[in-house]
Amino acid sequence: MEKKNLTTVTEFIILGFPEYPELQIPLFLLFLLIYLIILMGNLTIIALTCLDPRLHTPMYFFLCNLSFADISSTSVTLPKLLDIFLRKGKSISPQGCLTQMYLFMCFSYVEFVIISVMAFDRYVAICQPLLYGVIMNQRLCVLMATGSWILGFLEPATHTVLLTCFSFCGSNEINHFFCDVSALLKLSCSSSFTIDCATYILGGFLGLPCFTVTLTSYVYIISTILRIRYTEGRRKAFSTCSSHLMVVILFYGTLMSLYIRPASMQSLDQNKLFALLYNVLIPMFNPIIYSLRNRDVKAALQKVSHRKYFLLFIRKHFSLFDN
Repeated sequence: MEKKNLTTVTEFIILGFPEYPELQIPLFLLFLLIYLIILMGNLTIIALTCLDPRLHTPMYFFLCNLSFADISSTSVTLPKLLDIFLRKGKSISPQGCLTQMYLFMCFSYVEFVIISVMAFDRYVAICQPLLYGVIMNQRLCVLMATGSWILGFLEPATHTVLLTCFSFCGSNEINHFFCDVSALLKLSCSSSFTIDCATYILGGFLGLPCFTVTLTSYVYIISTILRIRYTEGRRKAFSTCSSHLMVVILFYGTLMSLYIRPASMQSLDQNKLFALLYNVLIPMFNPIIYSLRNRDVKAALQKVSHRKYFLLFIRKHFSLFDN
C-alpha cells in the first residue's frame, strides 16, 4: 500500500455526522443557532467590559480574553461543520486541515491558561483583599494575558511539525467534525510514539502547572471563606468567585469526560461527541454563567441597553454629533 507524507496527500474528507443523514438540515439549523448564541454572548461580554468603567478590573480583563478565545475556537470548527451540513462540503486540503487543527489547539490551550490565571486572580481577591490592587496591577495583568496567548500558540507547534512527517495510507476520511489530532493519527500508518511523548511532556509542562494553580487557589479560597464568621460575609466572598468556579467545574468536567476514560470505552464516535460538548458547551455557557450570576454584568447590560447612555457613548467616543 502506498504511503504518502502529509504534504503529498491531496485532500481529506471530514465526515461530520453521517450517521444522521435525514437530520442534516435540522442539525445545520441547530448548530447555526448555537454558533450565533456563542458569538452574541461572548461579544456582549467583551462590549460590556469596554463600555462600562465599573468592569475595567483584572477579572473582566481576563474574562474578555476568555471570551475572545471561545469565539476563536468555535469559529475554527463550527463554520466548516455548518458547510458540511448544508453543502456537503466535506473535503479539506492537508494545509487547511493542519491549520484548523493547530488553531483549535492554540485557542483551547489559551483558554486553559486563562482559566488558571483567573483562579489566581480570585485567590488574591479573597485571600489577600488589602493587597489586591498592588498585586493585580495593570502591568502584571497584561503580562499574564500576553503569556497565556504566547504559551497557547507555542505548545501545539510541536504536534503540528511532527504531524507533517507522518505517513498516511489507505482511507483519507476523518471520522470527526473537524481535523482533530486523534482522528488524524488513526489514519496514519506511522508510529505515534513521538507525538505521544510530545503530548505527555508538553502537556505536563503546561497542563500540570495550570491545574495545580487552579486547584491550589480554590483550596485556599474555600478555606478562607469557611473561616469567615458571619454568614453574610461568607455569602459575599463566595459570590465573588462562584461564576468562575462554575466555569472551572464545567471546563474540567468536560475535559475529564473527553480524555480521562478507559481505553476500552474510547472510540472515534464517542470522542467526536465528547469533543462536540467541549467545543460547544463551554463557549456557550461561559457568558451565560457570568451574566446570570454577576450583578455588575447585569447592571452594565441594563446601562448599555439604555438609549440615552448609548447616545452619550457614541458622542463621547466617536464625536458623531460634534461635526
